[in-house]
Amino acid sequence: MQNSYNILGVITARGRSKGIPGKNIKKLGEKPLICYTIDAAKKSSLLTHTIVSTDDEAIADVCRKGGADVPFLRPKELAEDNTPHLPVMQHAVSFMEKKLGITFDYVVIFQPTSPFRTAEDIDGTIQKLIDTGADSAVSICEWNETHPLKAKKLSGDTVMPFFDEEKVLRRQDLEKAYKRSGAVYVIKRTVVMSEKKPENLFGNTVAGYRVPAERSIDIDTPLDWVKAEWMLTDLLKKGFEF
Repeated sequence: MQNSYNILGVITARGRSKGIPGKNIKKLGEKPLICYTIDAAKKSSLLTHTIVSTDDEAIADVCRKGGADVPFLRPKELAEDNTPHLPVMQHAVSFMEKKLGITFDYVVIFQPTSPFRTAEDIDGTIQKLIDTGADSAVSICEWNETHPLKAKKLSGDTVMPFFDEEKVLRRQDLEKAYKRSGAVYVIKRTVVMSEKKPENLFGNTVAGYRVPAERSIDIDTPLDWVKAEWMLTDLLKKGFEF
């Protein structure tokens, strides 16, 4: 792939993880979790710049040792439990544009909690946005759990359907459902920098780039970590390199 755009990748890694203490730099297999994301980003042919945005010096040190650029420590007010991605990305873009004297065309969010992305996933999602002209593009994978149309809710003690069950077909007749894989989020720079509402981070039109469910996970809980360890072993057996 040839690239004539300026594309900034931002690995967002806040300190003080509560579910799994030290999660971002905890070793998964042979290396810290965040280094899987760093290594994949390095192999991308479309990213022109990649940085780590963190408020934590320990994370920054691990990332620098892993070959990542950590040009600043994120302000504490942008590293709270409820801080959305929008102001974090706006800060990173503003800092890097001022530092480099350029304007980016696209920005990419990488979460270290999705370690099994590949350079092909990254470049494929970026190219999807370039080709479609949407406001953003995200990696998605097939929903392999119970189909969302089968979901239930409780009304008091009564089990109720979320949807009209008369319209819910047999499982094999249901249209395929997808979810964000957590691996890659690509957004037009103009959308990120002009948006005021965090909930509108991805703009009005979002394109989807499909990636395999076997490599898709968002590590949030200790059980997720155990699953990721199993996935890593399985993927290495299948010939993947991370």
